[in-house]
Amino acid sequence: MLNSQKVEDELNLALDATQSERERSAGLETGYDPKARTWELIVKYSGDLEAARSIAEAVTELSAGYAILLVQENRLEEIISLPQIEYVEKPKRLFFQRTAGKRASCLTGVQTVPLSLTGRGVLVAVLDSGVDIQHPEFLNPDGSTRIAALWDQTIEGNPPEGYARGTEYTKAQINEALRDGESILSRDSSGHGTGVLAVAAGNRGVARDSEILVVKLGTPSQNGFPKTTELMTGLDYVIRKAQELGMPVAVNISFGNTYGSHRGTSLLETYVDEMSSRWKTVICVGSGNEGARAGHTSVRLQNGRTTELEFTVGAYEPALSLQIWKNYTDRFSIYLAHPAGRQIGPLYEQPPAQRYQIGRTQLLAYYGEPVPYMVEQEIFIELLPEQDYIDAGVWTIRLVPEKIVDGRVELWFPASAATGNGTRFLNPVESGTLTIPSTASKVITVGAYDAATDAYADFSGRGFTDAAWQTKPDLVAPGVSIQTAAPGGGYVTVSGTSYATPFVTGSAAILMQWGIVEGHDPYLYGEKVKAWLRRGARPLPAFTEYPNEQVGYGRLCILEAFP
Repeated sequence: MLNSQKVEDELNLALDATQSERERSAGLETGYDPKARTWELIVKYSGDLEAARSIAEAVTELSAGYAILLVQENRLEEIISLPQIEYVEKPKRLFFQRTAGKRASCLTGVQTVPLSLTGRGVLVAVLDSGVDIQHPEFLNPDGSTRIAALWDQTIEGNPPEGYARGTEYTKAQINEALRDGESILSRDSSGHGTGVLAVAAGNRGVARDSEILVVKLGTPSQNGFPKTTELMTGLDYVIRKAQELGMPVAVNISFGNTYGSHRGTSLLETYVDEMSSRWKTVICVGSGNEGARAGHTSVRLQNGRTTELEFTVGAYEPALSLQIWKNYTDRFSIYLAHPAGRQIGPLYEQPPAQRYQIGRTQLLAYYGEPVPYMVEQEIFIELLPEQDYIDAGVWTIRLVPEKIVDGRVELWFPASAATGNGTRFLNPVESGTLTIPSTASKVITVGAYDAATDAYADFSGRGFTDAAWQTKPDLVAPGVSIQTAAPGGGYVTVSGTSYATPFVTGSAAILMQWGIVEGHDPYLYGEKVKAWLRRGARPLPAFTEYPNEQVGYGRLCILEAFP
């Protein structure tokens, strides 16, 4: 029980929770190994990590003052109390965003004479579920691989230098496996990574002549989803590898989660921003598929007026977490009413975690405080089953104002991949449904539209209406009924921002080929690529004002991005 202001709220709550409570939760257990009794931690630090090395089981130093630590549970307080450690978060689960794009994106005009741009001399890096190395999309005409390196975080044995897990395969090793006809080395069991990579850099994809880097993110937990710590180490690896090879790199991230204020202040978001400014790099992130999922709502409180927000819990929901984010200057009481009518509250406003029993559901509630990295205040509520499932039906959150200055309150459920279809807010708000880390300010955030009808895809995550924060998404790309590669050599039709994002990643590689490789503009990377793609975006018929929270500056048209 730490309750330290150097520690994020979810980790504080996880440490306050019992082992039984963590096991019943969908997210509190993430990052904890109950057999070894160790926690994986994301830390922001200054100075050096020598003192931490004497305490932690393992230390993986990342760039820009970030690190991943593996620490025995009984030594957490020692780590957190070190003056070099500035802030600590636990890992979060990441969820893949799956639910005639080249022509619609104006790629035909840049891949033919006189431009003839195909990504040559640029790396395309995909951090995902891996790749089918034998698929024809990733082979040269002589049968050799186009993959410069592959790091599989799930296969122990020979990790890249400086990292603690997985196995790195070189181009020579991949070619040897291909010659032997062995489907060894690494597999893509879900097909997500293979499909994403084929759009970005397959032989029929956008940047078809680029070199390829692949990171298969680790999925050691039962739920099968990778963690944010694995994403961070993977991103660190691809940018170091790009520097080693002396090549510009376009990075594709087609997944995310909903935990956080969505204001770009978590360690994952700030780290991704830091890496966006390293080397000759462009990072493209999908906006997620939470737009129409009813997993977010918001309200503007007023003095003297009680506000009620309702949500339904579907049948057979094993656990559910609820984030409430507010302005710290506002004060209001929170009550929660069970579907059977019983009410608990007001929730106690001080740590440690508070426990409540209502029906057959246990509630853990944690009131956070502002921390050095964010001004917002979070109230984190975890609903746990007394036996197998939490109580289904309509729940009511009652907010009773005491002193309101700003009044804005935002609420999020976990990503839709973690909840049943019947669990949703009854009055959802579609703005603010971007997944994290697409909320990082320096990445190119990509939404989806249907290129066949020029219509916005309603599943696509949306930004905030508060333009004073930032414009997100930056633009949209084709993300409905996209044909792409599937493991085993075949093809599949898919939808989602997962498959819109690689259109933009490949386009970024094409711009960097023209600018950096061919010498027209040696500084065409980072925010400059984002600016050019925004300028080239074309309008969609249903929208008259740009930028907007749904499609940003419009739909991808790379030809119009060139001077």
